[in-house]
Amino acid sequence: MIRYLLAPLLLALATALSALALPAQATAAWDLGQLMQALAGNGGGRVRFTETRHLALLDAPLVATGELVYVAPARLERHTETPVRETMVLDGDTLSLDREGRSHTLKLRDYPEAAALIESIRATLAGDRKTLERTYALSLSGSATQWALDLLPSDPAVAKVVLRIRVTGNRGMVRGVEIQQADGDRSVMRIEPPAR
Repeated sequence: MIRYLLAPLLLALATALSALALPAQATAAWDLGQLMQALAGNGGGRVRFTETRHLALLDAPLVATGELVYVAPARLERHTETPVRETMVLDGDTLSLDREGRSHTLKLRDYPEAAALIESIRATLAGDRKTLERTYALSLSGSATQWALDLLPSDPAVAKVVLRIRVTGNRGMVRGVEIQQADGDRSVMRIEPPAR
C-alpha cells in the first residue's frame, strides 16, 4: 500500500511547484540559488495535471487527470478525476487516501523512508536547498526559459525507492515532473499553466 501511495504522492508534491509562477529571471544568470529563491516565494495554488504511469506489471500506461492544490508549507491535495475518482491529502504528518468510498490514513512518522521522501519534496516546494542536499544531489541545467532540476538520491533509503526526480520548467513555470523509480516504473506528469 505504501509503495502504491508513495510514487503518486511524490509526483504530486513535486508538481505542486507549478501552482504559482516563478519570477522571471535573466536567461544568462539562472542558477540553483535563483531557482531556490523563486521557489521559496511559493504560497500555494491550484493547477490541472495529466499523469502517465509506465508500470512494469501493465501492458499499457495508465493515464490520470485531475487537479492539484498546494497550501504552503505542508498541505497538498490531489484530486484525481480519471480514470478513477480519488482524493489524496497530505497535511503535515498525515496522509489520507479516499477512493470509491474507502478511506486509508497513515502517519508518516510510522514510515521513515516515506517521510524522508516527503520532506525532500516539501523542501523543494519551500526552496530549502540545505534540506534538499541532505537527501539529494541537485543538478540544474538549462536557462530561466527552459530549465531542468534533477534530484538524485544520496540517501540509501530513498535510493531504494527513487532513482531520479526531474522537475522541468519554462519561463519560470514548472511544466513537468518525471519520477524514475528503482523498480523500473516511471511517472510523467504534465502541468497546465494556472488559469489567469
